[in-house]
Amino acid sequence: MKNRIVPAVLAATSLVAAELPVKRVVLYKHGVGYFERSGEVPSGQTARLEFKPNEMNDVLKSLVLDEQGGGRVTGVRYDSAKPARSSLTVDNEVALAKFLDTLRGAKVDVELVSGKISGAILSGRVVPATDQKVQQELMVLLTDAGDLRTLDLASANSVRLTDPLLQLKLREYLQSMAGLRTQEQRAVYIDGESTRSRQIRASYLLPTPIWKSSYRLILGAAPMLEGWAIVDNTTDSDWTGISLALVSGKPVSFQSRLYDPKFIERPFAELAEERAAAPEVYAAGLGGGVGSGGPPSPPPMPVMAAPMAKRSMARAEMMADAAFAPAQSNVVVNTAGRDLGELFEYAFSTPVTVKKNESAMLPFLQQKLETRKLLIYNDESQANPRTASEITNNTGKTLDGGPITVFDNGAYAGEALVETVKAGDKRLISYGIDLGTRITTNFDSEQRQIREIRANHGFIIAKASTEETKTYTIKNVDPRAKTLIIEHPLRGGYKLIGLTPTEKTATAYRFSLNLKPNSEEKFVVKEEYVYDRSYAISSSTPDQISIFLRNPNLSPAGKQALERIQSLKSKIAESDRRLRTTEAQSASLEKDQERLRENIRSLNSVSGQAQQVQRYASDLSARETKIVELRDQAQAERQKKGGLESELNGFLATVTF
Repeated sequence: MKNRIVPAVLAATSLVAAELPVKRVVLYKHGVGYFERSGEVPSGQTARLEFKPNEMNDVLKSLVLDEQGGGRVTGVRYDSAKPARSSLTVDNEVALAKFLDTLRGAKVDVELVSGKISGAILSGRVVPATDQKVQQELMVLLTDAGDLRTLDLASANSVRLTDPLLQLKLREYLQSMAGLRTQEQRAVYIDGESTRSRQIRASYLLPTPIWKSSYRLILGAAPMLEGWAIVDNTTDSDWTGISLALVSGKPVSFQSRLYDPKFIERPFAELAEERAAAPEVYAAGLGGGVGSGGPPSPPPMPVMAAPMAKRSMARAEMMADAAFAPAQSNVVVNTAGRDLGELFEYAFSTPVTVKKNESAMLPFLQQKLETRKLLIYNDESQANPRTASEITNNTGKTLDGGPITVFDNGAYAGEALVETVKAGDKRLISYGIDLGTRITTNFDSEQRQIREIRANHGFIIAKASTEETKTYTIKNVDPRAKTLIIEHPLRGGYKLIGLTPTEKTATAYRFSLNLKPNSEEKFVVKEEYVYDRSYAISSSTPDQISIFLRNPNLSPAGKQALERIQSLKSKIAESDRRLRTTEAQSASLEKDQERLRENIRSLNSVSGQAQQVQRYASDLSARETKIVELRDQAQAERQKKGGLESELNGFLATVTF
């Protein structure tokens, strides 16, 4: 008997599972693929699908099953993300005796040359080899008759576990060990109620590399666009004779954690009487009153940090062909295109084969295309425009975005990149630099003017405008005519003056110019920027208001209101001038009075100056009379000014034009 016979200790039978081959694949541009498997499952078998662990979330989210022939799917089983540990363990290269020693107490039937013996395992050990003896594997057995027997396992034909539960555990352990050898695979089993053979179809989504587009644009008398699709089979199954479709568009897609078991934290709750009384330690007295403190607050519950979701980023490599252009293409294209709502599908009409871990480049488009050769200029830092072509998608299909290799007159002309183009739409592509055309730009002028004046509750709002002129100077040194598209930046608030663009994008105006051979011409773009400026009427001078009155865009109602405001402000300014003059005269007289009083005090102490003192006193009295008169005038002027200001403020509060 062999020493390493652990798998032979069971007469176990395992369930047979039938695998379903891949029949259909649909690849999308957002990182998932649709897969369809179908096949016949023989009677007594269950259908089996295998996936990588990182694919299980999408499978569990999207799996759809269909059983034909009258049967029904009763359930789906799959390998757990975290399989339970078995109570049995077997080391590598373990001897049978040592393995049986781990099963002490288990009932076994041992087939010996001399006959069958049954009992419970007491122990098992290995006797190392010596010069006189070979290695022995011995088992001590407590027989059903109550005898202790030492058996040499080399003389045993078989050892059978008689406990069905122990057999099941060992079978499950061996199955889990087999699963460890394929850790990158998880099995999904599809159970059904039918006892006959049945036809099952399973469809699901998997994370897959996006398919990529690569085009060849052959310019000439009959421009031709040829499209190739690059697909990658990163699954563990061959795609043999499948139905393949490619979809252009990006539907909403996301990942959900459905495969990994989820656990939530639950609080511990106990009844009060179930808690043991805790010992209490009393503090030493400090004298005087005894203070008591409240019980300590319970520690806060730990907060479990939520696992961060992994984000996968799909990165597509751009491929371009740098080769000579063939005279004509003999690629056979067998695709049918159709709209799927906002999406577009290219379905290959012939079976496609792509082996696992391989990639393929498949032709999906070859049609004549409407094109127009031209130049594009949109970068002021460059002196030369770009060689370009305007393509109109008259193929009746959506052109998926990708790189384009351009061939012109049988020679390589350059490369371009294009976004997805719907049927009937058109795009500009640039693939080179035209050295035969030079362009310079000049910012010529800027002027401001007021276009509209209005007032609202004490403010004059002037709508002003700024005109800016940009001149493009284009020189064509080639002896052939050209068509130039100038992309002029579109700026917020600016409007074109006297020009209508050929078309408009989200960021630029496009102007089309026909350049003559060996010529130079200028193209002028005028723009106007309109904005509002506010002025407080209360702080405006009559001269400032006169500026608004001279503007021809002022309405008659506005002119009448501003004239009244100007008149009131002028009257207020004149009243204020008279008031300041009166106050200045009064201040000057008061200063003279102080001088006269000082002179009188000085002369009173000198004999013979009575006449002079009398004259000073007379002047002092006259000035006092004048001061009183000026004070009355100032008070009257203040009242007049206040009335004018009240009238102005009242009018400003209601004026609108």
